[in-house]
Amino acid sequence: MIRYKPLAEETARHIRRKLSGLPEVGLITGTGLGAGVPEMSATVDFDYRDLPHFSRSTVAGHPGRLSVGRVADRLVMACKGRFHLYEGYDPLEVTFPIRVMQELGVSRLIVTNAAGGLNPDFAPGDIMQIRDHINLTGANPLCGPNENRWGPRFPDMSRVYDGELGALAQRKATATGVTLRQGVYTGLRGPSLETPAEVRFLKIIGTDAVGFSTVMETIAGVHAGMRVLGLSTITNVNDPDRPAPATLEEIVAVANAAAPRLAAVLEAVIAEI
Repeated sequence: MIRYKPLAEETARHIRRKLSGLPEVGLITGTGLGAGVPEMSATVDFDYRDLPHFSRSTVAGHPGRLSVGRVADRLVMACKGRFHLYEGYDPLEVTFPIRVMQELGVSRLIVTNAAGGLNPDFAPGDIMQIRDHINLTGANPLCGPNENRWGPRFPDMSRVYDGELGALAQRKATATGVTLRQGVYTGLRGPSLETPAEVRFLKIIGTDAVGFSTVMETIAGVHAGMRVLGLSTITNVNDPDRPAPATLEEIVAVANAAAPRLAAVLEAVIAEI
């Protein structure tokens, strides 16, 4: 079995040599949301392919670059593009950037994604604060031997998404003129989109938005003791009685259009963390 901690330590050392300080905040962006990263100053950039042990983003809308820079007075480590189970990566590969962040001392994690809306009150372009999640991927990044130096064998998941960060996001969204929805995100393995019957099932169990990411990284973040804020950009709304095809191009277009509003909220949140 691959021992990921020494690999994460090596990647963290590679990044640290280029930095003048250590990041406090980690950010993972979703499909089409690279522009959702707030403007950063004094940026140090890395291509994923140049980072030891990092995987490659293979999905359109994921630039595959890591940037470390300042937002307000906070040093932020932003992964512009993520890895997914459906790409063939295992849960430890998907969450490897979180472990590198952990080795660099990141204590707050912000995860964003593009998601399909199931709540009929949502509209494409809405941003939803993730209040809780349901893991239907059939996977968990904590399976196998526990790395005790990273976190406990059985981390508590009763407050996965930090209440104070969520309240801060709500306040800052209001101040920037953005309506921030709230809801439950369900993570699936993908890559096939949901059938109408699956949409009905997901609604019955309390899903407000659904996607193929975020859950693995959030579990790893909680295991690492990070405070987590999750935000979903709603790219389409699924009505099982009137199913309509959704294409990646349409999803990316909606995410791109919402990215500036997402960036404004994130900048305001990070400035006050």
